[in-house]
Amino acid sequence: MTEKFGAKSTADEVLAGVDLKGKRFLITGASSGIGRETARALVAHGASVVGAVRDLVKAERATASVRDAASGSLELIELDLASLQSVRTCADRLLADGRRFDSIIANAGVMATPFARTADGFELQFGTNHLGHFALLNRIAPLLADNGRLVVLSSQAHRVADVDLDDPNFERQAYDPWVAYGRSKTATSLFAAEFDRRHRHRGIRAASVMPGNSLTDLPRHLRQEDLQSLFETVGKARAEAGLPPAELKDIPQVAATSVWAAVVADKDEIGGHYLEDCVVAPINDTHNPFADGVRSYALDADKAKQLWAKSEELIGANTAAI
Repeated sequence: MTEKFGAKSTADEVLAGVDLKGKRFLITGASSGIGRETARALVAHGASVVGAVRDLVKAERATASVRDAASGSLELIELDLASLQSVRTCADRLLADGRRFDSIIANAGVMATPFARTADGFELQFGTNHLGHFALLNRIAPLLADNGRLVVLSSQAHRVADVDLDDPNFERQAYDPWVAYGRSKTATSLFAAEFDRRHRHRGIRAASVMPGNSLTDLPRHLRQEDLQSLFETVGKARAEAGLPPAELKDIPQVAATSVWAAVVADKDEIGGHYLEDCVVAPINDTHNPFADGVRSYALDADKAKQLWAKSEELIGANTAAI
């Protein structure tokens, strides 16, 4: 990795001089925020992108400018990660098409939602952010080309909580939206680590990504005063730890690490790791939830295997077809 990028790099800067004609990508959650910017940057450099979206009609409108400015192509496919039936339908359509992907970016997610359950009875954040992607990516794994890459979006919020394999769906404990979000993002990092271990014999490498904080529509469940309170809490916690203030990134900047991991970075250097600001993040086990780096539990190999087994058990209990 000769070119150095950082927290302020944009997706276009990461891809400067890169020709992606003939390359094919799948991005979940491609109709807004980080996912749309990731798709825009890739198609602007000639890539063919399939964007998986929950609402095709809204997504067609939201991504019109992406298609108009593209030298590559963008097509959309319907996917609701909170429904295993929708996941199965989407996966089967992709499998029937049969074309391979050079990289898959599992970008879609929800954050700090009120308590709710998916169509299959899972806690909404765990079910959407982790289990939906787990089901989809295992089903379409044959479509990921040899020497391909999987990028799974995690979050600094993984520092809030490890996964709870005994009660992943908050059936025996009080629900906390931030704990649930943190657990779901720890799960996405563990999933990437185990996917990497299981598929590296094909040259495929997987990594999880902390994109950075930005004002996308992800915190749509938070009131403005709640969002302001969160920013103040983050600032105070970082100051008490002697850390510099957290800076919000622009949308082109929060897409940079996903694009870097999917295209530019040495795949064997990033495989199995957690990335932030276009570098492999260091292990940082301080209890401060707003510190930089990755908690070691989010990359623990044994926990990753246990989560994989638990995820198979949960999905298998709902449908034998996944």
